[in-house]
Amino acid sequence: MLQSSDAKVAEVAKEIKVGFIHKHSKFLLKELRDFLNTYLAFGDFVFIDPKTGAEIDRVGNLRELQNKLMDLPDDSLHYHFKRDHVSKWLTARALFPIADVVRQLKVDDDANMKAHKERLVRLISEFRKSKSKGIIASFDRKRYDEYMTFSRIGQGSVGGKARGLAFLNAIIKRHSELNQHPEVNIMIPRTIVLGIDVFETFMEENDLYSVGLSDMSDEKILQHFIKGKLPTHLYADLMRFVQVVKRPVAVRSSSVLEDSHYQPFAGIYTTYMIAPSCDDQMVRQLLDAIKCVYASVYYKSSKAYMDGTMNLIDEERMGIVLQEVVGQAHENRFYPTFSGVARSVNFYPIPPEKAEDGVVNVALGLGRQIVEGGASLRFSPRYPAKVLQLSSPEMVVRETQKSFFALNLDATTFEASVNDGVNILKLNVGEGEKDGSLKWLASVFDMQNHMIKDGLMADGPRFITFANILKYDAFPLADIVNKVLHIGQDEMKQPVEIEFAVDLQTADGKPVFYLLQIRPIVDTKDPSGPDLSDFEPEDCLIYSNSALGNGVVNDVQDIVYVKPENFKPSLNPEIARHIEKINDKLQKSGRPYLLVGPGRWGSQDPWLGVPVRWGQIAGARTIVEMGLENYHVEPSQGTHFFQNLTSLRVGYLTINPHIGEGNINMEMLNSHGAEEETEYVRHVRCSKPFSTMIDGKNNKGVVVFSE
Repeated sequence: MLQSSDAKVAEVAKEIKVGFIHKHSKFLLKELRDFLNTYLAFGDFVFIDPKTGAEIDRVGNLRELQNKLMDLPDDSLHYHFKRDHVSKWLTARALFPIADVVRQLKVDDDANMKAHKERLVRLISEFRKSKSKGIIASFDRKRYDEYMTFSRIGQGSVGGKARGLAFLNAIIKRHSELNQHPEVNIMIPRTIVLGIDVFETFMEENDLYSVGLSDMSDEKILQHFIKGKLPTHLYADLMRFVQVVKRPVAVRSSSVLEDSHYQPFAGIYTTYMIAPSCDDQMVRQLLDAIKCVYASVYYKSSKAYMDGTMNLIDEERMGIVLQEVVGQAHENRFYPTFSGVARSVNFYPIPPEKAEDGVVNVALGLGRQIVEGGASLRFSPRYPAKVLQLSSPEMVVRETQKSFFALNLDATTFEASVNDGVNILKLNVGEGEKDGSLKWLASVFDMQNHMIKDGLMADGPRFITFANILKYDAFPLADIVNKVLHIGQDEMKQPVEIEFAVDLQTADGKPVFYLLQIRPIVDTKDPSGPDLSDFEPEDCLIYSNSALGNGVVNDVQDIVYVKPENFKPSLNPEIARHIEKINDKLQKSGRPYLLVGPGRWGSQDPWLGVPVRWGQIAGARTIVEMGLENYHVEPSQGTHFFQNLTSLRVGYLTINPHIGEGNINMEMLNSHGAEEETEYVRHVRCSKPFSTMIDGKNNKGVVVFSE
């Protein structure tokens, strides 16, 4: 540009094709601004008709360019591309990667403009996705679109779960080693978080603190919460969210106390899933689900957990995570190819595995199968092909997953309920074959030759073995999980647990590994545990070679146990109710106790163990899982129940006396008079405290009466 007080210089500027501004012009600043916008590309980009010079369209940002590119006339794009107008405009906005590609486009007279358009739209899409990684943007319903990965509504803390998601979003952006598998996308699902100020406003404006802190039943508390009104802006915000997502949405708790470094509240509060429907119906169901999660803070089990962790219920504040559900629709159901839980520390390593190698549990369908204690496949990420459950055909038949969970896509099945699984389907694994989900996960039992054949080509019963993934690397699961665990542990400076889901049936054929959650694990492997080398099994009330925890407990006198002679797996739900009543009485009296029973405590599959939630046994100081002759026990792994057990430093012993793994002296136990007894459960109080000692280094534990 030339600037002069001599108007004649304008002719010179025209001849050499540069701009001109008269120094004494009344519109000096406006003319300068117009020059910058027009010739240095700081303003809107104006697409013109090259024949007439008339404006065809204009764009003000990258998003508008992406949305309009395919509809712009080829001759206009050809004109601007050939003269580098578009690359200059992109450079002015520091969009250098895209500008470089546009500058290098070959736009001869016979150029395929449709191919150039498609390539550029794809490039802009990938660029916008990458830029959104690692960022928590404030939600703006006018600007919100599919390229916003993580946004927040409201102010204040977002709670533990949301902080974990933000952490995951950041490490995906920061750690290039997670990009070593270009054939796989690694990301978090599209997420919106509600700050705790939304919770506080809802509670105060509807006068619900008195309701929550009362002794009302869970159902009554929920009724009051559903009648409450959420802030009015939420309806419009969530309307925009569902219009963009167009998929099921999970409504998850993210409390201030949840996922703390010392007392994780894993699985204490509820999670709801909402199926897609007409926008208004889906938004109203989301609003109800948010109220249900808020109400769960004050449910009986939550209050019991608070008591057990020495926290005050009225200090709790709840954020909310609204998260796109991972997976694909199959007829009336929606689920991911598989889900998993991984820990960077393995409390039950099987040689040559080591504790620091970590452990992973995976299952077909929604992660509910794992976190609620159902059958899943366990493997070490360092030795993925070595899976104990697959060591013989008999173990495959007995120990692998038989059913899976999926979201019911019939939106009318959701209703505000204390039960967060009201619209969740439990299906036989055979249903997954019709959906195409089993081709990566299943093997066939060849009954004629009594062997397991990987893949689905043979006839016979299908079993979930993950053989194509763990043995034949159809998907680099072990390597990805290993990297995420090491990065997470290194950055958190302590062992971690992650939840994830994988979609292998994407529209573009590129698998996606979704990170859903990360939380710290309290490491119980303190080497300074008690020396138990002098104890013999026959001298102890209980002796275990598979113990979790560390240290000595000397102040317990009560024992609650399931009576083996009356036990049947079909009675497990009723046994859970009996134990809950005894637990409540002991907790109110401030009396911790030893809990003993068959199968997996906390499993939501009643055939695997007593289906208690943590709040129903929150007073237990030590828990024993006992196998019977026809009821073998594998140590629990991969469950919210298990996470709370280890984080609260509750002693955990596994015994299978019928096969020589540990011992329990039932005669000594039965010799004590019962303080309370039902048909299936017995509570005894000893005359003096007994000792529970656990050597965390060698995984041994004993329960003995003091001399």
